[in-house]
Amino acid sequence: MKKVAIIPLRKGSKSIKGKNKKKLLGRPLFSWVLEEAIFSNLDEIYIFTDDEDIIDFVNKHYQWSTKVKTLKRSDENANDVASTESALLEFSNLINHNFDILCLLQATSPLTISKDINACLNKVIVDGYSSSLSVVRTHRFVWSEDGNPMNYDVFNRPRRQDFNGLLIENGAVYAIKKESFLNSKNRLSPNIGLVEMSEDTLTEIDTENDWIVVEQLIKNRLQHQRTAKQIKYLVLDVDGVFTNGRVTFSKDVELSKEFDMRDGMGLEILREHGVQLLVMTSEDSELVKQRMKKLKIAAGYYGIKDKYALLKSIALNKSIDFNHIAYIGDDINDMAPMCAVGWSFTPNNAMTKIKAIADITLNKESGNGAIREASEFIINYNKRYEC
Repeated sequence: MKKVAIIPLRKGSKSIKGKNKKKLLGRPLFSWVLEEAIFSNLDEIYIFTDDEDIIDFVNKHYQWSTKVKTLKRSDENANDVASTESALLEFSNLINHNFDILCLLQATSPLTISKDINACLNKVIVDGYSSSLSVVRTHRFVWSEDGNPMNYDVFNRPRRQDFNGLLIENGAVYAIKKESFLNSKNRLSPNIGLVEMSEDTLTEIDTENDWIVVEQLIKNRLQHQRTAKQIKYLVLDVDGVFTNGRVTFSKDVELSKEFDMRDGMGLEILREHGVQLLVMTSEDSELVKQRMKKLKIAAGYYGIKDKYALLKSIALNKSIDFNHIAYIGDDINDMAPMCAVGWSFTPNNAMTKIKAIADITLNKESGNGAIREASEFIINYNKRYEC
């Protein structure tokens, strides 16, 4: 049974300019639900958009997943008045209805996780519903505009623990069988199964205030899952960590970067203590590759724009617990992995936003002994597990 998902994105956004590409905790908004879809039971995930920049980004930076595809959305179905249903119908026609289950995922619900997606799929595949959608249970009291309570007795106000509340559509996940979709021409069809998601997923990103709230919720969720354990892996950014962030150029040629020899010795000592090293950088620099070869760091990942998704993929494939990972970063694209791993470090000259989320702000600056300082901390920290 082929399970295909569509993540429809529009270039234009009036509420938040460039919303789908804007960085939420250091990652493009759409990448949060895309990454969870990759690790779900879906067979294919299509980014369906009129934005060529997003198409280029996805095609370049998600090659590590064979599930991910892109498809150009017509201008007609990407304007301000076009419905999501019209985009679904266009998409279905473009792929010649080559699916058994169609799943609609919304980028504006970045708190969606793979478990939620799988639950909606199972409502259709296992439980036999024609379609399904995600909902959230709210314990708010609802009133009509004419001043009448709609879901409780004002003279017999229930306690929260005695009040079952209401189920509200949160707009995150929908799934439907092909024949039902082609008949209804809608994301839903009669005989609908409900999947209850966590209460924090009720907020959809539509305004700047929503953005602030959801970014904090994601940060809290990642950090809540952490339990510091023995550090077995250290992941390092390069520019702004190994180096001071400066680089010299001639025309079209990168000439030099400065590295601190003490950092190299710190990493060598770490390796002697059994800590495995990974380098993950958004740049694709031959100078950096040569330096990592000199340092005998074979696990180098270059030109990576979504570090969190790649780190999660590596961890799952190698059965690595995030709590055994430490991470050193300095800029916004390091935010998500720094929130998720067991320990996070940042150089003293890092961005203020990064210092605010790092477990430890090092005394040393980047390219000037920061890695050596972090290495010594890790060695001393791990000693308690060796006793």
